[in-house]
Amino acid sequence: MNIEKEEIMKKAEHCLGCKVKMCQKGCPLGNDITEFIRFVKEEKYKEAYEVLSNTTILQPICGRICPHKSQCEGNCVRGIKGESVSIGDLEAYIGDLAIENNYEISKFTNDLKNKKVAVIGGGPAGLSCAAHLARNGYKVTIYEKYDKLGGILRHGIPDFRLDKSILDKQIEKILRLGMEVKYNQIIGKDITIQELENEYDAVFLAFGANISSKMGIEGEELEGVYGGNELLENGRHPNYINKIVSVIGGGNVAMDTARTIKRLGAKAVKVIYRRAEAQMPAERKEIEDAKREGIEFLFQNNIVKVIGDKKVEKIECIKTELVKKEGETREIPVDIEGSNYIMDMDYVVMAVGSKPEKDIVDNLGVELTKRGNIETDENYMTSKEKIFAGGDLAGEKATVAWASRSGRDAANGIMKFLEK
Repeated sequence: MNIEKEEIMKKAEHCLGCKVKMCQKGCPLGNDITEFIRFVKEEKYKEAYEVLSNTTILQPICGRICPHKSQCEGNCVRGIKGESVSIGDLEAYIGDLAIENNYEISKFTNDLKNKKVAVIGGGPAGLSCAAHLARNGYKVTIYEKYDKLGGILRHGIPDFRLDKSILDKQIEKILRLGMEVKYNQIIGKDITIQELENEYDAVFLAFGANISSKMGIEGEELEGVYGGNELLENGRHPNYINKIVSVIGGGNVAMDTARTIKRLGAKAVKVIYRRAEAQMPAERKEIEDAKREGIEFLFQNNIVKVIGDKKVEKIECIKTELVKKEGETREIPVDIEGSNYIMDMDYVVMAVGSKPEKDIVDNLGVELTKRGNIETDENYMTSKEKIFAGGDLAGEKATVAWASRSGRDAANGIMKFLEK
């Protein structure tokens, strides 16, 4: 038994095999965690993989990058008085073994349906929808913007968090389910929604919402102000050597951007977040890793102005206090009058949320929410029959597991529609 296997077995044995599976309730995908761990304990790894495959196709990926402490592991009863079970490590181990030993994703039926579905976007929502449909016998074609699938997994998660060779191997496994892929296809440019409606029995929109939101503050248009989503997606960065960079926001995009910029040679990276550390939506591990890498955190601080002639030279911030307000589930940050201060700054990165690309969604002919996301019903159908949407595009929670859940559930909605 090698050392890695010994360690994995110890982690598996830590699981109590609870009858009431709180960990499963905490998993967006509803993975049967205690059952797959039971098979790990018995060294029945293929059976463990098959249990996970009932609900997810992204085992080696979710096992690495999911915010486990706020999902499955955060609900583990072991964590009440001690250390929770290392569910992510166990899932990644099984996912890696499945790649190494060529465990295939099983089909739910071998009967082919005479229905065609187009999936627009090859990120976690699109891949999960396509896989679930293919496993149920539907003919699926994925239209992908780039020359490789993966979406945010490839263009948003840095290599130091997710080895792209693992992503490539998992995507190869998914594609062996039999779907077709058309690369370098942008909806509205290379193919229209009308053409898709005419050619397919249903269309699933899953091209994400990767345009960084703005704060609407003075100086935001200056040279040197960037969007975190765009920096991660395009990989085109300015020269950070000996520069001071502020990253505004407290989510995983802020953490990924800050850590990437630090690795690219910035003298100092300061994460500015208007709430308390405990309220940060980023995964706890990512926050701790960022701290260890020398990134400074300014909690309960808010940027109010970017200062400069043509490019960023300074920023103005203000301190905040947290106030309880009626009807709100968490404390609200309120600016403290007179606490303004100025900092020298070379670059500012906005990572305060994202939205869909307006030019594309405005031409789809579907109803949108007030936030600019696509409006859907309980089956993920838009205001247009045959057109479905999910993931970030439909305003779902912005984690890989939730996007994958959205894609899988949308596939069920599409099947329900097609079977009528």
